[in-house]
Amino acid sequence: MVTPLRPAEPAAAQAWDIAAQVPDPEVPVLTIEDLGVLRSVVATDTEVRVVLTPTYSGCPAIDQMRDDVAARLHEAGYPQVRVDTTLSPAWTTDWMSDAGKRKLEAYGIAPPDFRAAGRRGPITVALAVKCPRCHSTRTREIARFGSTSCKALYECQDCLEPFDYFKVH
Repeated sequence: MVTPLRPAEPAAAQAWDIAAQVPDPEVPVLTIEDLGVLRSVVATDTEVRVVLTPTYSGCPAIDQMRDDVAARLHEAGYPQVRVDTTLSPAWTTDWMSDAGKRKLEAYGIAPPDFRAAGRRGPITVALAVKCPRCHSTRTREIARFGSTSCKALYECQDCLEPFDYFKVH
């Protein structure tokens, strides 16, 4: 899997910087760049084209992200904006930035804790998820799906606080 890179071409880089600031509607401390959802930006004389990859094929937030990217670019003076979504290659937590993972933890969501991309065969399950509040590894999964489908609900057995865990995908 290829991690997206900010375009080198100045016009596309400028549009990328604007799109990159759009927050994730479900986890507002993350931008779509932090999350790795922003895949590419191409700027021509007539239009800016942005490609987003949702975290899940049925992600309800992708429509809002698309609308927010288009609105930000229009507000910045780009008259023709096209925002497409693609499911291939499939999004992976490996596309999340390290800064994004730190932001998740500070927000109270345990970030994914191992690299999934490039693995062949079964992906091993982590033995413990670290609590983002007290950092204990004595945690247990309460529900496979948390506040959104990309998160699971966990409970810390030391501080007794429930927390979301951003699932490795």
